[in-house]
Amino acid sequence: MLFDSHSHLNFSAFKDDADEVIRRALSSETWMVLVGSDFKTSNRALNFANKYDKGVYAAVGLHPVHLEDGRVDTGEDGENIGFIAKAEDFDYGSYEKLAKFEKVVAIGEIGLDYYHFDSSKDLAAVKRKQHEVLAQQLLLARSLDKPVIIHCRQAHDDMLALLQDFKKEYSHLIPSNKPWGVLHCFSGDEDLAWKYFKLGLIISFTGLITFSQQWDDLIRKIPLDHMMIETDSPYMTPEPYRGQRNEPILVQYVAQRIADIRGIKLEKVTESTTNTARSFFGI
Repeated sequence: MLFDSHSHLNFSAFKDDADEVIRRALSSETWMVLVGSDFKTSNRALNFANKYDKGVYAAVGLHPVHLEDGRVDTGEDGENIGFIAKAEDFDYGSYEKLAKFEKVVAIGEIGLDYYHFDSSKDLAAVKRKQHEVLAQQLLLARSLDKPVIIHCRQAHDDMLALLQDFKKEYSHLIPSNKPWGVLHCFSGDEDLAWKYFKLGLIISFTGLITFSQQWDDLIRKIPLDHMMIETDSPYMTPEPYRGQRNEPILVQYVAQRIADIRGIKLEKVTESTTNTARSFFGI
């Protein structure tokens, strides 16, 4: 069995066929977590998860790009695609209510994003708001004993400092025997990966590794049980389907690429990443 630890079938790219895509994945023994980015998509993720007895789960959270109004470019290689983000104020109580449902297995996707920044706005104020909302959602996660799914783009120094401060202040809420967060779509180097490992987090890889060799050495060197795999559907489509809409069934190509890089059997990658995901999400 494969486990897609991060997908967005709750986004508009799947408005016409999300259930068909889910059933296709489940029939191929691929389970998934549908990840929210604001209250609407978080609620939609939960609604999808509640329709299936097993194999489909939800994460709820407010993504940093949804703290400000503006256009967000999600394309690759100059593709002119994206969406218009509408600012949402983080309501702790509303997200707490969603997160308490059984099918919600994580708080996410939350984090820091300095890449999608509107230059007409006050960067210091934008950063301050992102830091405050991230800290609130970290506390929500730990108060409910749920892991966090973290997005970080061009903000790793601040992310590490914030996580270190949070862990120090709330050490009584941080588990010592299991990871309490994942850096999704990890794009850093080995040194950065180990900094997150030392904080009690793990990392996850997308289809990005199928068309770039930048992370081959990292994937060879780090412990296999410190990583999960994901699609980040509808984005990050792996080879040989690059340029098409991504979906959970294609997570197999991420697993195969890791197996090829490490020179091990696909079954070993599948078993390890699935076991790590089920343990991480408490499934």
